[in-house]
Amino acid sequence: MQINRNSEIIKTSAIGIVANALLAAFKATVGILAGSVAIVMDAVNNLSDALSSVITIIGTKLSQRPADHDHPFGYGRVEYFSAIIISVIVLSAGITSLIESVKKIIDPTEPTYTPVTLTVIVVAIVVKLVLGFYVKQQGKKFRSDALVASGSDALFDAVVTLATLVSAAVMLLWGISIDGILGLLISLVIIKAGYDMLASPVNELLGARVPHELVSTIRQEVSEHEGVYGVFDIILHNYGPEYLIGSLHVNVLDTMDAYKIHELTRTITMQMLERHHIIMTVGIYAIATGNNKRTQLHSTVLQTLKAHKEITQVHGLHYFENENTISVDVVPDLSVRNDAQFVKTLTAELTQKLPNYRFQILIDHNYSE
Repeated sequence: MQINRNSEIIKTSAIGIVANALLAAFKATVGILAGSVAIVMDAVNNLSDALSSVITIIGTKLSQRPADHDHPFGYGRVEYFSAIIISVIVLSAGITSLIESVKKIIDPTEPTYTPVTLTVIVVAIVVKLVLGFYVKQQGKKFRSDALVASGSDALFDAVVTLATLVSAAVMLLWGISIDGILGLLISLVIIKAGYDMLASPVNELLGARVPHELVSTIRQEVSEHEGVYGVFDIILHNYGPEYLIGSLHVNVLDTMDAYKIHELTRTITMQMLERHHIIMTVGIYAIATGNNKRTQLHSTVLQTLKAHKEITQVHGLHYFENENTISVDVVPDLSVRNDAQFVKTLTAELTQKLPNYRFQILIDHNYSE
């Protein structure tokens, strides 16, 4: 899947380069034959538009580098840097367009349009729309922020060129120049979109939540294993669009021997790697069984904590007999603002019911859901 994904991203980017090169060649030819310096310069601009595709290819190639001593998890995150660079290019284009549009509003000019110019504009719009939609769709399909940004860049070029066409029509029909106003509105749209495009890869680098659907799938698949009585503490770290590292805990009965536990965790680990490309570490929580002191203590603590509506999850319960201490993890909802005070309240309540024991309450957090 990884090799196929990267090859598809590179192929799509190559198509973008070829499309921009052909469009540039068309504009340059028309410009030279028509003696239009403006059209020739626009052709040069189309060659620079291929830059985003080149950046995507370079980023994809670099992301394929194998892990080494300094980067044990590989270079998958390089793709996010590619998307950031392209997003900055889009933002810069929007800001430049905004400045030029304001100048046109302050000091309006009357552009001249010829049949040749209008032909070039129409061809450019069609090519950029087709290219933009295709590249952006491929970006979403293969979860490539760089391709999405590159496709959006092409679509914005089409919108800007379309605005030029609309401005030309208004100028030819009514003699009114609206270049500046249209440019201003479109510039603001481009700047907003560039900011949104930039936010996605930046959030990934900062550690954004993984998709809820993936977490739900992992929980369901792990829960289906015989001997698993609950799945907790799912934590996933993104090291590229196709590479995750994470951990989780499962509840098992305290009667399960070490060999069976090893078999269970090994099976889960291999399943996560094969199905989701996740390097998963599996921890164990033991459920007390039988009619004994440990089971009674677990039952009392669980009933006491679960009576609190603001507690969404209780797990990791363990009784340290040598220290006469009971340890438990608690996941509160967002209504709990002061963790320390909440722990103090719960500890006091448990101590009142079980005065001869010490309590270690760890406030846990839901990092993936």
